[in-house]
Amino acid sequence: MSVEAHERSYRIGEVAERVGVTTRTIRYYEELGLLGVAGRTKGAQRVYADADITRLEELIRLRDLLGLSLDELVALAEAEGARAALRDQWADSVTDGERAGIVEAAIPLVERQLDLVRGRQQRLSEFADELSEKLRSLHKRQAEFERSRVRKGNTR
Repeated sequence: MSVEAHERSYRIGEVAERVGVTTRTIRYYEELGLLGVAGRTKGAQRVYADADITRLEELIRLRDLLGLSLDELVALAEAEGARAALRDQWADSVTDGERAGIVEAAIPLVERQLDLVRGRQQRLSEFADELSEKLRSLHKRQAEFERSRVRKGNTR
């Protein structure tokens, strides 16, 4: 028996529960091309393989970790897909010229992904700076109130 015959398939509801998203989210990710359907049952119900679940979990992790919009998530996934295709080409290439071309094609893909991540880092850093400034301001006011209470003889 083949390895594929032993692989378990999951219905959309099982996948949604396992990953912690709605079935609508899964369908929408399919519409966007972020996730494929492993197959369909005789009743035309979607079924997914473990690899599909792993992919969905990775997409959700990236979305949540980086706070990506769906457009950004699609761009990141497309770049990753293109890089995967280049890795396959690398394995099949035999000449240094072919491999040099693959490296050249991979560079802008990684740059695009890195730009997206760095943009998120920058926005997070700016937000952290704003929160730090607010916290400094609150600590300053707290100290002023404490000094005022001590001057007035009010010690709580």
